[in-house]
Formats: sequence, C-alpha cells, structure tokens
Amino acid sequence: MEMSEKIVELISSEHMIKGMTSYDCDVCTKSFFQESNLIMHKYIHRREKRYPCDICGKSFYRSSHVTTHKRTHTGEKPFHCDVCGKSFSENTALIKHIRIHTGEKPYHCDICGKSFSQSVHLTGHKRIHTGEKPYHCDICGKSFSHNNVLTKHKRIHTGEKPYHCEVCGKSFSESSKLTKHKRIHTGEKPYHCDICGKSFSVSSTLTGHKSVHTGEKPYHCDICDRSFSQNTNLIRHKHLHTGERPYQCDICGKSFSHNSYLTTHEHIHTGEKPYHCDICGKSFSKTNSLNRHKSVHTGEKLYHCDICGKLFSQNSSLMKHKYIHTGEKPYQCDICGKSFTHNSYLTIHERIHSGEKPYQCDICSKSFSESGALNRHKFIHAGEKPYHCDICGKSFSRNSNLTKHKYIHTGEKAWHCDICGKSFSHNSILTIHKRSHTGEKPYHCDICGKSFSENGTLTRHKSIHTAEKPYHCDICGKSFSQNNSLTKHKYIHTGEKPYRCDICGKSFSQSSHLSRHKHTHTGQSISL
Repeated sequence: MEMSEKIVELISSEHMIKGMTSYDCDVCTKSFFQESNLIMHKYIHRREKRYPCDICGKSFYRSSHVTTHKRTHTGEKPFHCDVCGKSFSENTALIKHIRIHTGEKPYHCDICGKSFSQSVHLTGHKRIHTGEKPYHCDICGKSFSHNNVLTKHKRIHTGEKPYHCEVCGKSFSESSKLTKHKRIHTGEKPYHCDICGKSFSVSSTLTGHKSVHTGEKPYHCDICDRSFSQNTNLIRHKHLHTGERPYQCDICGKSFSHNSYLTTHEHIHTGEKPYHCDICGKSFSKTNSLNRHKSVHTGEKLYHCDICGKLFSQNSSLMKHKYIHTGEKPYQCDICGKSFTHNSYLTIHERIHSGEKPYQCDICSKSFSESGALNRHKFIHAGEKPYHCDICGKSFSRNSNLTKHKYIHTGEKAWHCDICGKSFSHNSILTIHKRSHTGEKPYHCDICGKSFSENGTLTRHKSIHTAEKPYHCDICGKSFSQNNSLTKHKYIHTGEKPYRCDICGKSFSQSSHLSRHKHTHTGQSISL
C-alpha cells in the first residue's frame, strides 16, 4: 500500500466513526460511539481508578491507559510514521502526528472560525471564549482549562519527575521537557527561521526570534498594557503583579514565579553546567549565558536600538538598554520600595534584606550574593589578572576595575549628581555619593545591627567581629581584611604612585593622599 493511501486510511477510518450511534453520559453530556467507552468514562465521575501500574503504583480508569503509561517506563514506541519515521507510544498520537504531513485541520471553532488538527485542541481553544476552567487542583484549589495542565501542575506539589534522560540521568516532570533537554546532548536544532536561516532547539524560541524580524508583540498584559512577543513571557510578567511564586526549591525552600527560574537556580546547588560552547568548550548553567558567550566568537549583534542606534548581541540586553532612554523601572522591592530596570537586579537587591548568599567559594568557603562576585573572588586564589591597561600596562582581576582605573589616565567623570552637581568617574560611586544626601544605609550588620551606605564598608566592619584577614602580601606575608588595603600596602614594596596631581605633577600612592595634596593648591582647609 502506498504511503499516502495508508495516511488516508488511518484518517478516514476515524471519520467513519462519526456516523455511528452515540452513547451520552447523563452526568456531563459527553458522547461516545461505544457503550463500553461510556462505562469506562463514568469511572471519572466516581473517581474510581481500578487499574494500578505494577512498576510505580499509579492508578488509572482504564486498563488501556495502564498499558500506555507503562511505555513511559519501558520507552516502547510501537507506532511508527511511515512518512518521517517518528515513533509513538500510542496509535492516537500517530494519527494526530500524521496531520502535520497532511495539513488536515478537521475541527473548527464555531465562534471565531479557527481550525485545529485535534478535537482536544478545539475544546481547549473554546475555553478562551467561555473562560471555563473545569479542572481543579485538590491541594491548592487552582483551576485549569485543560486536564493535562492540571496533571503537570500537581507535580509541583508531589515532586514527581517520571521522565528520565538515559544519557545523564536527569529527571523531568513533563515529556516535552525531556525532549528539549535531550537536544543539549544531541545538538539537534530542528526549528529554522525562514528569514535569516538561524536554527533553534525549541519551537517557542523560534517564534520569539521571529518577532525580532517582524516586531510583533501579540500578547498584552491587561493590568499594565505591556506587550510581549511570547505568551510565556506574558505569564512570567503577570507574576510581578500577582506576586505568585508556585515553584519551590526542595533544597533551600526558595520560591520562584516560573519553572525555568527554579531549574536555573537548582544549578547553584548541583554545580551543573549543561550548556557547552562548541567553539571553545566552555560550559554554562544557563542557555542565555551560552548564547551571550557565543557572540564573543561571532561578533554578531542583531538587535538595534531604534533611539540611539546601539547594537546588541542579545534581545534582553537591548530591552535593558532601552530603559536608559525611557527611565522605566518596572521591578520594585516590596520591602523598601526601590525600583529596578531588570528582574535580576531586583533579585540581587533583595539579598541585601534577606542576607542570602547562595554562591560559595569551594576553596575558602566564603559566600557571596552574586555569582559574578564569586567569580571575581576566585581570582584572589588563582592570582589571575586577565584585564590589562593598554596605557600603563597595569593588570586587574576585574574588567570593572580596569574601566575605573582608565579614568585616572583620561580624567573623565561622566556621572553627575543632580543634587549638588559633583561629578564622578563611575556610576556606582555616584550611587554611593547620593546616599550622603539621602542618608540611606541599606547594608546592615547581622551581628551588631549597625548600618552602612556601602556594602564594602559593611564587609570591612564585619572583620571587626570575625578578625578575618584573607588577603596576604606575597612579599612580606602581612595580612589584611580587605583586598584594597593589600593593594595600597604593596605600593610600599613597589614604590608605585599611580595617583598624579594634574596641577603640579606630583604623584601619590593613595587617592586620599592626592585629595589632601590638592587642597594645598586650592587653599581649602582639611577637616581631620
């Protein structure tokens, strides 16, 4: 039999059923073509699940459901598509799949005219019009429009993860998540953009990518009118308004508004970095971190700011950048009211209040509130200083320190205080300076309760309680509680004087000495 004839036979045999006598359920009015199916269906109303799985103990309304379920454990997929070769654990899944090849969509919405390849998709779609959510979680009471969504939701409460990766052993609560995960190992990217040719491992990522070309944002928040290119982004955004965080880490108890945030957070505990750069081999805990890293190799910058023309390699970076022009800060701390341009900045800020430091150094056990701070700290142990000044040759362990250092040579002070007009060479210094006007002291010592305007000052203060001095001079062995104190100390050995007076040319080993010296030119008195 020809391939096309087999497809027609499968679908037409399904259509023949439509002309048969129906058996109606007197509870919910659902109809069936066989009386036995009606009898089985009534077990749903009686909540009887008479058929248990002898592997995991899960129970089902029908014995056929147990047979299908067992294939989750065995991996058996006896039904094969003769067009593309894909295999399925159920015959109904094969029939639905074949419609991808034929393009058939026999189920039509009588309200908006939209067509679907599966009746369940039509039923679910109609609930958009009616607002019906007939499936209720008996643990938290939340309601859903689809039974399979309720089943997935319940796994949040039970922690059940029945789908296992046979490559690395990782488990998942949904088969679709396992399928996506496997592409990390295989490198498969089956979804291709027909505009620029870029490939993706997930169809939703392709959909989101296409909005880069079209600019389309069809998903609108009915609370603040903000629009999104993907429905998942809208759902995440709405959690900002509701405060809902249904996904909880079973290791530390922290809660998250989205499952993907929980998955990323869990990598902190496991140390897992499943995303690998195929160019240099570097590994990452987040797929967007890998994508950002790859732009280092490619130099590709697809995203353009339509206000100032600046280019970005990531759409998220463009979105953050645009807040500079709009001044928008949509993420607000519910403890102190401070607002931020990005959710990640809010998360880091909230750790000031909670004292949480989830990132721990595996060498000295010191803990940090940010992963970047941990990475920078590790340079102390390694002695690595990969950032070099191209003017004087000085090396730094952080790129931000190099940037600050270069202002010594250029004298640039681009950040201005709008209260007193004073200028600064770095934005973070301006932020700290402004606290002298507002009196804000957001950093609190959890030992004595004293408050500080700078995190560094708090850290230095804590050394009074702990007497910790982790920074050692490799020349004379003297120890210091702060890295900057060690840096200043080393000038004694090297004779280096990097701070130069722009009036008389005299040089100093410390910036404070230069500041005091400048008063000799201005005649301003120095308060001691």
